[in-house]
This record gives sequence, structure tokens and C-alpha cells, in this order.
Amino acid sequence: MSAIVEAWKQFICRACGLIYDEELGDPDSGLAPGTRFEDIPEDWECPLCGVTKVDFEPFVQREAAPSCAPVGPTQEPGIVVVGAGLAGWAAVEAIRALDAETPITLISACVGNLYHKPELSVALSRGMTADAIVRESANDAATRLGVKLYTETFVVGLATGSHQLRTTRGTLKYTKLILAQGAKPILPPEFPPHLCWRVNDLAGWSGLQIQLERKPQRVAIIGAGMIGCEMAEDFAKAGHKVTLIDRQSLPLGGLLPAQAAVRLKASQLKCGIDYVGGVQVKTITDLGAGVKSIITTCNVVMEVDHIVTAIGLATESRLARIAGLEFERGIKVNPATLQTSSPDVFALGDCVSLDGMACRFIEPIAKQARAIAHVALGIPGDAYVHAQPIIRLKTRSLPIEIHGAPCQEGEWVVVEEDLNYLVMHQIVKGQPSSLLRVGSNKAA
Repeated sequence: MSAIVEAWKQFICRACGLIYDEELGDPDSGLAPGTRFEDIPEDWECPLCGVTKVDFEPFVQREAAPSCAPVGPTQEPGIVVVGAGLAGWAAVEAIRALDAETPITLISACVGNLYHKPELSVALSRGMTADAIVRESANDAATRLGVKLYTETFVVGLATGSHQLRTTRGTLKYTKLILAQGAKPILPPEFPPHLCWRVNDLAGWSGLQIQLERKPQRVAIIGAGMIGCEMAEDFAKAGHKVTLIDRQSLPLGGLLPAQAAVRLKASQLKCGIDYVGGVQVKTITDLGAGVKSIITTCNVVMEVDHIVTAIGLATESRLARIAGLEFERGIKVNPATLQTSSPDVFALGDCVSLDGMACRFIEPIAKQARAIAHVALGIPGDAYVHAQPIIRLKTRSLPIEIHGAPCQEGEWVVVEEDLNYLVMHQIVKGQPSSLLRVGSNKAA
């Protein structure tokens, strides 16, 4: 008589949202398929953000209630969500956790499949494909959550007074509207769109991945911020020749003190990444046969096969302007309720600004979604309280972690330093503010 095998469980990282599946394991970090969560060593680290096992909690995907039937736009108006990225689906999940009846319509400019966006900056070296990254198809998620789904549909107008949203598929009435439109990569005029990859979503990443899986190639990444540095290491580990280009003389120069940035540059060099700093791109031209030329303002010339821009993100203001919503580096929202300047319109994720600052982190999204769901449904719940998330760079060769929000006025002071590990405090007005850890303290 065979023993009864316990069902496989999943656990979600509270910091970045990665899901560990016992059945699949995590072979890249030494966990064979079938490794139970309780058998994972306590010092095992999340392969995306570097937190340890204690920061994971059980994950149970919500099953659809029998009453959750998709509701069309000609029926009773309900909640409309714009955007099917992490933020849009998080809002839908949060609403359904509280209410199985309210009609929900989700508008997506893309196909809307569910995937974990932070995986895009580590997926190439792990040999992942777009199909492997997708967790759940949009249609399956819509069925599970009882959502009327419009894919490849664009919003062209918003009238908050009459509660109407105009789309390329017709006009929808809403009782509450949730904007989760995200942000788009910045592309200066001197960067021809047809010559530059923008890896901010699965579609953009998938196109580049198909090109890079053919053979080792020369890739220039313009922008040495967090995303640029993470992609540079990922592409280099996948066997490509990577050049990282930035206006700053050191990578992550706008965030890290010089002592830390120098270590990061040295680590990148060991990975085979060439860093070209203190330069600005002047022109990008197509030389034919798939080769592109990059010329800087100081006349440095580079020839590469692919160019990836990672200069930064910006929220599209068109819809907010049409609707008369307050906008400052993003859609301005109430920091406690995530309501915009129009009471029945909410926003969350990359498209919002809190006290004039963009909020482009994964960790707060689930909390923002829960706060919106309670207010939109009129159910008492905790207000959203924004806290600066821990910044973790997904560069496995040199872990970097920042607690707090570094500022220009602060002074960085070394607390601990050796060849492999650096700890610094930023002092603001005589008090320790941010904490920075670079490298690994093996002794600890």
C-alpha cells in the first residue's frame, strides 16, 4: 500500500512577490525539484531579491466563487481597472478577496498575462522563456476572478463627472475606477525607437530574448541604474559581451556613495562587463547587417548588435490631463486611500506619485491594492501607510542592500569594511538615516 503524498505547496516572498513552488524547486540556487519548504536551509536566499526563508509565507491562489461570472459593459456598472500588470491584477485580487459579487472590468493594452516582472532582469541567464515566466494566462485569471476582460484595448478618454471611460472598444460606465497604467521607459529623441530595445514588460523582453538565444552577441545597455546593472549581469552570465553606458562616472552613481559604486564597477568587470561612464550618447545609427553604431558627445564610438535603454521610467500624463486629475511626476493620490483628485478614481503602482515622488517599487503594490479595495467597496480597513521599501539589487556577484531613503544632503560614513563587505550609514542632521550593505559578510 503506497503512502499518501502530501500536496505540493507554494510560498510567496513578502519582499518581492516571487513564488517558491515545492514541486519545481529552485535548481539555480541548489534546491532540487520536490524540495519541501521546511527542508530549505535557513540561510537560503530568494533568487530575486536576496531575503531569507523567514520572509516567505504560504501562498494560496484564490479559487473562483460560483457567483463570480464575468459582467459585460452593458450590464450593471461596476469597478473598472485600467492596466493588467502586477498592480492591475493585484487590485482585482484584493477586491475579490472582499467581495465576490461586484462587477469588475479589466482593460489591458496588451494580452494581460500574469507574470512576475522582477524576473525579467534575471531570466536570460537562467535560460527562461516567455512561456516559462507566465504564471497564469489572462483568460484563466479572468475566469478565476470573475472579470470581464478587454485585451489589446486602449483608453482614449475619461469623463469623471459622468463616470465614463472611453476606449477603443467602446464607452464603459463605472462606479469606481482604478488606474494601474504603469510607467513607460524614457526614450530621448536621439534614440531611434526601431534601434533600441525597451525591456519594461514581457513583450519587450521576449523579443530581445529570441534574438539573444541564437548566439553570443554584443549588447550595449544605456543607463546604469538598478535595472541597467541587473540586466548587464544577467546578459553577461548568459554569455554576451556587455557594455554598460552612463552619464555618471560610476554605476549607480546617483544612489550609491563612491566607495560602494567602485566595488560595483569592479564586480561588473569580473563578470565581463565593460563600463563606459561620464559620457552622453549623441547619435545612434544603423550600419546594416544588424550592427548599430553609438557615438557619444565626446566622440567615443562603439559598434554593437543590440542596444537596450534603461534610462528610467515616466508616467504618461495624457489620461490624467484629459480627466483633469492632479499630476506631479505621476498621478497624485491621497497617501492613505490612494484616491486621486476625483473621489471615485483611484491609482496605484508605477503611475502614482506620493507627496510629489514617484513610487516605483513592487513591495508596496499589494498593500496599496488592499487599501483601495476597502475604500472602493466601503468596507472598513487599514489605511495605506507608505514606508520606503528595502532596495535590493539583483546582482548575485555583489549583493547590495539599502535600508531607508538616501538623500543628497546626507554624509556617508563607513561602519564596517573589508575586502568582501562594506557597511555604511548615511548621516542626516547628525542622525543615522539610511543603511547600506555591499557584498557578503561570510563571518556572520
